[in-house]
Amino acid sequence: MSDSLAPRLSILWSFARPHRRTLLRGLLLALIASALGLATPMVTKQVLDALGSASSLAGPVTALVVLLVLGSAVSYRQWTLLGTLGERVVLDARESIVRRFLHATVPGVTRSPTGELVTRVTSDTVLLREAAASSFVGLVNGAVMLVGSLVLMGVLDPVLLATTMAAVALVGLAFAFLMPGIAQSQQQAQEHMGRLGGVLEGTLRAIRTVKVNRAEERMTERIMADARASAEHGIRSVRREALAWTIAWSGVNLAIIAILAVGAWRVGEGRLEVSGLIAFLLYAFALMDPITELSQNVTALQSGIAAAERIRQADALPSEAASAGPGVPTGPAGDDVPVLELRNVTAAYGPDTEAAVRDIDLVIPRRGHTAVVGPSGAGKTTLLSLVLRFLEPTGGELLLDGRPYRDHAHADIRARLAYVEQDTPVVPGTIRDNLLLARPGATTEELRGVLRDVRLAEKVDSLDEGLDTPLATANVSGGERQRIALARALLAAPDVLLLDEATAQLDGLTEAAVQECVRSRAETGAVVTIAHRLSTVVDADTIVVMEAGRVRARGRHEELLVSDTLYRDLVESLRMAAVADTGVGAT
Repeated sequence: MSDSLAPRLSILWSFARPHRRTLLRGLLLALIASALGLATPMVTKQVLDALGSASSLAGPVTALVVLLVLGSAVSYRQWTLLGTLGERVVLDARESIVRRFLHATVPGVTRSPTGELVTRVTSDTVLLREAAASSFVGLVNGAVMLVGSLVLMGVLDPVLLATTMAAVALVGLAFAFLMPGIAQSQQQAQEHMGRLGGVLEGTLRAIRTVKVNRAEERMTERIMADARASAEHGIRSVRREALAWTIAWSGVNLAIIAILAVGAWRVGEGRLEVSGLIAFLLYAFALMDPITELSQNVTALQSGIAAAERIRQADALPSEAASAGPGVPTGPAGDDVPVLELRNVTAAYGPDTEAAVRDIDLVIPRRGHTAVVGPSGAGKTTLLSLVLRFLEPTGGELLLDGRPYRDHAHADIRARLAYVEQDTPVVPGTIRDNLLLARPGATTEELRGVLRDVRLAEKVDSLDEGLDTPLATANVSGGERQRIALARALLAAPDVLLLDEATAQLDGLTEAAVQECVRSRAETGAVVTIAHRLSTVVDADTIVVMEAGRVRARGRHEELLVSDTLYRDLVESLRMAAVADTGVGAT
C-alpha cells in the first residue's frame, strides 16, 4: 500500500469503523460461503470417482446437496447483512453531513454553491455505500477465494496450475495498469457532477431573471459543459473498465483452452485422472468469480475513496460550536443596561478581505426603534450579521445584557432575537411550519393573531388547506412572503426585532399596517431596521447613518436633515424630501 493510498483508505475506513463488528460477521459469512463453494468441485470429483469404481453415489450426492443448501443460506444472510450495513453507513454519513452543514458558520456554508453541497448528501453517499460496506469484505473474500482456488488446483495438478497462473498474472497486470486511470476518471466525473449541481441550483433559483434576459440557451450550455465533461470522464472510465474486463475474460478463457489441451495430454499419458481434469476445469471456470469480485470491489473502493474525501471536506467547514461560549444563564439585566452594544467593532468576511465595518460603536436600548441607513456597501447588513453572530468580529466586542458575546452560546443569543431577511426565503413546508419555526409550541390562535397583525389572515383562510398549505405550491407573492416572515418574527416575541428592509415588497396600505406593528413592538422591546424607505425611519427614535463601513452620524430624522449631507442626499434621492418636510408618512 503506497503512502498516498493509506491516508485515503483511512478516510473511507472512518465511515465503516463504527460498524466493524457487523463487517467482521459479514466477512465470516463470506468466507464460509466461499469455503462451501471451493469444496464443491472436490465433491464432484468424488462423484465421478464413484461412477468409475461402481461405489455408492449416496454420500457424494448428499454432500453436494448439503453444500448447495448451506451455501444458499449463508449467501442470503451475508447479502442481507452487508446490504443493511450499506444503508446504515449511508444514513450515518448523511446525518453527519447535514448536521455539519446546519451547524457550520454562515460564511462557511455560503462559500460553496448550494447545489454542490447537496451532491455531498445525495450522490456521494450512494458511492460510499458499496465501498464502505461491501468492498472491504469483498476484497478479503475475493483474495481468499482466488488463493484457495489456486491452492486446490495445485493439489489436483501442479502442471495445470502453472498454466493457469500465467493467465492470472496477465489479468493482474492489466488491472494494475488500468485501475488508477479508472479511479481518476470516476473522481473527475463526480467533481463535474458537483459543479453541475451548483450551477443548476443557482439557475433554477434565478429562473425569472434567466428568462427575462433570454438566457435559457446560454445557461443550458454552461450547465451542459459540466454535464459533458462528466460524461467524457465517465466514458473514459467505461472504456478502460471494458478493456480490463475483456483482458480478464480472454485471459481466463485462454487458460481454460490451455488447460483442456494440456489436461487432455496428461490424461492420455496417464498422469491425471479424468475426474481430476473435470474438477480442475470447474475451478478454472469458477476462477472468474474471485477475479470479478476483486476487480469490482477495487473499482467500488476507488469510487468510494473519492466520495469519502468529498464528504469529509464538510468536516473542514468552521463550526459555530467552536466559537460558542459556555452559555451560562444570568438574571435579567436592569433597564439602564442596553440590550445590545457594539464597542469599537471591526469585521471582515475572510482573512484576506478588506474589513466590511470598522470601529463601530452602537448602543441598542431595551425599548425603542433604531434605524440604520446608508448607501449600498455601507456595511448595514454586515452589522446585522454581527448582531446575529453569523459573523465574528476581528476587533472590538459585542455585548448582550452587558455581557460579551463570547460568554454566550449562539443559541442563547438568537433566542433573544428575531430576524426578517430582505429576500425573505421560506423554509420547506407549510405556512404553519414556517410560522412555528420561531415558536414550535405556539397555538393555532396565536398563529392567526400574528397573521391578522400583518394583514394576512384573510389570504391564508382563502387557501384550500389554510395554515397547512405547502408554501411550495401556494400562490404567495413576494410581499406576502415578507409578511409571513414578519409574522414569524412577531410570534417569537423577541427582545430585539431585526428587520432588513422588511417592507420593500409591500403596498402602501399593508406597509402602514406593518409599520404600526413595528411601532407597537418598539414600545415593549427593541427594534432595529435597515431601511431604504423614509417611511421606515421618520418615526425612529435613533437613525444611524453608515458610510464605507463606519458610523457617520446618528440622531433623529429632523436633526440629520439639518446636520448630515449624506442623509439629506439619501432622502432626496428617494424623492421623499417633500414628505419629510411636511411630516406626512410615506405610503
